[in-house]
Amino acid sequence: GAGYEQTFYTEAMAEQLFEVARRTFDTPHFRGIEFIEAEARSIINHVPGNYLPFNWTINPYRGCSHACTYCLAGDTTILTADGRYRALCELEVGDGIVGTTGDGEDRRYVRTEVLAHWRSVKPAYRVVLADGTEIVASGDHRLLTAEGWKHVCGEGRPHLVAGERLVGPGMSAVPSAIAGTGRATCAGDGTRVKAVEALGRPIEMFDITTGTGDFVANGVVSHNCFARVTHTYMDLDPGRDFERKIVVKVNAPELLRKELRSKRWKGEHIAMGTATDPYQRAEGRYKLMPRIIRTLTEFRNPFSILTKGTLILRDLELLREAAQVTDVSTALSIGTLDEEVWRRSEPGTPHPRKRMEAVARLNRAGVPCGVMVAPVLPGLSDSPEQLRAVVEAAVAAGATHVSPILLHLRPVVRDVFMGWLRATYPELVARYERDYAGSAYGPKAQRDALARTVTALVEDAGGIRGRAHPHRGLRRRPPARPMSEQLRLGV
Repeated sequence: GAGYEQTFYTEAMAEQLFEVARRTFDTPHFRGIEFIEAEARSIINHVPGNYLPFNWTINPYRGCSHACTYCLAGDTTILTADGRYRALCELEVGDGIVGTTGDGEDRRYVRTEVLAHWRSVKPAYRVVLADGTEIVASGDHRLLTAEGWKHVCGEGRPHLVAGERLVGPGMSAVPSAIAGTGRATCAGDGTRVKAVEALGRPIEMFDITTGTGDFVANGVVSHNCFARVTHTYMDLDPGRDFERKIVVKVNAPELLRKELRSKRWKGEHIAMGTATDPYQRAEGRYKLMPRIIRTLTEFRNPFSILTKGTLILRDLELLREAAQVTDVSTALSIGTLDEEVWRRSEPGTPHPRKRMEAVARLNRAGVPCGVMVAPVLPGLSDSPEQLRAVVEAAVAAGATHVSPILLHLRPVVRDVFMGWLRATYPELVARYERDYAGSAYGPKAQRDALARTVTALVEDAGGIRGRAHPHRGLRRRPPARPMSEQLRLGV
């Protein structure tokens, strides 16, 4: 949602971070990463509008060691505020360009400004439109469709498919007639997606952060990385520094307590893990989340956590205590329980049954947690018996949702995976080359069949008992004072 992202970096611009120390740790997990300890002035970020199912977030870290990068080819033409086109690679901080802003349920073109500009090297994809326009972008990049923001491609997230219409004036429009003059709509069939193709190689790409969170690129509305610009406020590069120099808001728990006590705070649901992972590697060192969870619990404030880190189990007891007094939800990835397939395909990951035990532990403790059956490997982990084993275990673990995702083979990953397949399961190479020749996501019929199979297996296993989602916008209003103070005052 553009509204959330715009607020994230707008507040970050106003937010003052006072650096107190810089540290490095000579351990395998932290090599090459510098931690910038800072004191922040605020910690709860507001999400305006109705773009997302939550209105408030907490981000105790800036930067992320596994952050995504949104980027486009350098020769992508950008619509400037003076009605001309310029190449993305030529833009500079301070340049005026065209973006969009919300206007009720519509969006309008407005003048905005380049706040940050950086380059990176990423595997590239080509988005081909009906009018012949081509947009070369990373798989993480997002474009605005008639149905909302979609990634160019991606696992477990909304992504572009052939036939979708992109929002924008199109390359045939007169540039000078666009800026600040009207609604941002789909420009007929010309901006309809014809194909999304992997180029099969990484290239140098560029991106910017703007004052609106978007810009017009090759005639369509393009998303930008809202979070990376925050690094420039501390004289850091928004590119590699964002991933290797992690800002730690060391006073986040204390700030949270102060803001929850404010008369202005109405006790709304707070989502965590929406911009940067609260359980990224830095959390293992700084341990901010236990104090954040305790404070939210004390105020009985509803919250959710979306994370890739099994470190969340460290805080299981705290989450259990929180779930007893307020609404709490979480969401682990378990593609198979087949011992041989797991050992050969994911030897560096925790045992899948250990991960399933984590789901069960969370749910037994009264902390809702779901399962992503991902990735499902065709011919290796997609048999009805194998899928049934995962689904039955997930349902038995009390999973609040069971969502399957067929293996994606994007560039670079594809090369590595196919090399492994040739060495490990050579009899499947021809099948994979055929199935993934036209799409990084495999045949649509196969994806649809997988979804139907898992849905049926869930029903056969007794169905899902609860359907809490990690970022459902709950609206229960807790007391305005912490429980300890209520008891003291006799509230």
